[in-house]
Amino acid sequence: MMGVCLVLFVGAWAVVRLFSMPAAIGMCVVAMVIPPIAAMVANRRGPDDRWWDDPSGDPKSDEWWDELDGKKRRGP
Repeated sequence: MMGVCLVLFVGAWAVVRLFSMPAAIGMCVVAMVIPPIAAMVANRRGPDDRWWDDPSGDPKSDEWWDELDGKKRRGP
């Protein structure tokens, strides 16, 4: 995706601007939109990836969150 972004940007100002300035600007706008989309695609999590359930390492905090989530019940 980033290669396409670079080709669009460089091509717009090296070649296309000689023939059509609006087309070169349009190519740059498309090239500007690609990096945020690439970041969203790269950082997407799968439906089975439950990263929020990972323990934090602090036993007291993990016990407290488990109690709030209903995973463990308090003793009598």
